Amino acid sequence: MSVPLSLAGVVQGLHHFAWRCRDAEQTRHFYEDILGLPLVHLIRNDYVPSTGEYCPYVHIFFEMADGAYIAFFDLGDDVMAEPSPNTPAWVNHIALRVDSPEQLREMKAHLQANGVEVLGVTDHHIIESIYFFDPNGFRLELTTPTVSTQVMQEHASEAHALLNAWTEEKHAIQTSAT
Repeated sequence: MSVPLSLAGVVQGLHHFAWRCRDAEQTRHFYEDILGLPLVHLIRNDYVPSTGEYCPYVHIFFEMADGAYIAFFDLGDDVMAEPSPNTPAWVNHIALRVDSPEQLREMKAHLQANGVEVLGVTDHHIIESIYFFDPNGFRLELTTPTVSTQVMQEHASEAHALLNAWTEEKHAIQTSAT
């Protein structure tokens, strides 16, 4: 299946990813002071612009080197987002890119020196990654590519066929279970 020509290239990249936080200052400390992402914008509002709902909040934005942002909502109630009860903790996360395996290892040491428990370095055969949680229980991955663009293009050329095979296998398992 191909993307219609009118849609190809329309999505340019990530502007921001937003998540709920328990405490905006604690979150600022983690993302700015420990991860090095500067706080660049804060929105303070009592009403949600998209719905009109009354819900006092602050919305804070941290800028990454590529100009994209990771953002958080503090709803003023000291509650963090709860994990999904039907999803393992390792599934829902955001992966942020660093430039090299050396930077990845430096960040691991830096995080650990700041009291952050870090899992990895994990070799995923196309990337290496470390994993940790922010103060809100949100799982983060820092990752760096370990293969060439050509290798990634080869993977892209087989992605649809592999997905089709998985879909058929999953359907067969579900059918036999009923």
